[in-house]
Amino acid sequence: MFTGIVEERGEVVAIEVAGDDARLSVRGPLVVGDAREGDSIAVDGVCLTVTGEPEDGVFAVDVMGETLRRTSLGTRSPGDPVNLERALRADARLGGHVVQGHVDGVGHVVARTPFERWETVRVSVPTDLARYVAEKGSITVDGVSLTVTAVGDDGPAEGPGGLDLQGERSWLEVGLIPTTLAATTLGERRVGDPVNLEVDVLAKHVERLLASGALPGGPR
Repeated sequence: MFTGIVEERGEVVAIEVAGDDARLSVRGPLVVGDAREGDSIAVDGVCLTVTGEPEDGVFAVDVMGETLRRTSLGTRSPGDPVNLERALRADARLGGHVVQGHVDGVGHVVARTPFERWETVRVSVPTDLARYVAEKGSITVDGVSLTVTAVGDDGPAEGPGGLDLQGERSWLEVGLIPTTLAATTLGERRVGDPVNLEVDVLAKHVERLLASGALPGGPR
């Protein structure tokens, strides 16, 4: 489990593609300081398992085809920055919210509005995830725990550069403070860039329980 509090901006060092999967080598001196083979590290919000012993601040992870297709990791290239977070210790503070590292879908940055020291960022949301996103609720964007400041369902069908947003007409907005802009990759995500989204897992469980009739108010 993670909290969405990014510990370090890492860098993709190498990508080895083998059929339907890939091995990523990522530089992250802080997060590998106490990492061992089999440990979990979130890379841009995707929970991945360290393969082999880290060396010289670099760790390797295997990424299966399903993950490459359903997250933005399939678009990463050597030199790209990534957000890194180690798995939460049982005795640590939960500074963000409960994050599993199980990406629910990919949205796109559709607008950035700068202010004096912070920015509002609007992100498109896949239609099947929109019901889990609530104003003042929590959302994980590329592994960063954020508070949703606004939601809507009137997004454009076409994004920047002709990007097809037919399946992402819903949107959410978040506010990025100076620390987030400087310490995570969200400070440099451009309009049109894909971002990994993980909705609040509690909302999904409540929906499932209601649908099964396990909670009052659900179908019988």
